[in-house]
Amino acid sequence: MNEITPPLTAPLPVDTPPGSRRPPRPRRAPAYDTVQAVRDLTAADPKLAKLIAAAGPFTMKLASTQSPFEALLESIIYQQLHGKAAATIHRRLIESFADLTGGAHPDPQHLLDCPNEQLRAAGLSHNKALAVRDLAAKTIDGTVPSLARIRRMSDEAIIEHLTQVRGIGKWTVEMMLIFRLGRPNVLPVDDYGVRKGFALTFGKLKPADKVTPADLPKADVMRKRAKRWQPWCSVASWYLYRACDLAAVAKSK
Repeated sequence: MNEITPPLTAPLPVDTPPGSRRPPRPRRAPAYDTVQAVRDLTAADPKLAKLIAAAGPFTMKLASTQSPFEALLESIIYQQLHGKAAATIHRRLIESFADLTGGAHPDPQHLLDCPNEQLRAAGLSHNKALAVRDLAAKTIDGTVPSLARIRRMSDEAIIEHLTQVRGIGKWTVEMMLIFRLGRPNVLPVDDYGVRKGFALTFGKLKPADKVTPADLPKADVMRKRAKRWQPWCSVASWYLYRACDLAAVAKSK
């Protein structure tokens, strides 16, 4: 199923924005051996090794582990919106259930039972209201697994389950796999940032160039190169995002 919005950038929101009443979420390092991952990638791919050397240490931290329902609810809200606006809507939605939850996160049944006016008052569009209700229903019926269950599932199985939710596509799940669940071997070939970083690192794209569709690599080209990155594609993807950051700095000089 297609997402409400096409993929544009990398991580899902992981920190509480200014003005939120919730404390910042604790962040943690991935469970896999990141030092070994960087060492293996450097040895396996000389061009990627140059990017790694330029970008510096792997510093990615994971958001505190939410339930899949909570993480996907936030993801749906953030689609198509700037972070500050999305954070405000997310906060309003959570706070609108305070009388029932005492300030805790609402559960799926709360989302199913609430009136449409409550969702709209928080700032959800019609399509997003339909998406969050579908998420709630599919969490209750087991289509969206519990956190304990999802930790035992393969990446492919997680994608298969979660993309059954209205408004949730493969890219959103891939971001969850990398930045929330800490899976080490995910390559989001549809992500604009990863594709641009790939073009900067392995193609002819220069930092000062205006990016055109022709500059961005095809998925099969990326997967072919990524065979040498196994089993650390998530780490390689993180560095491709950093290639975009480095290009932005170089362009500003």
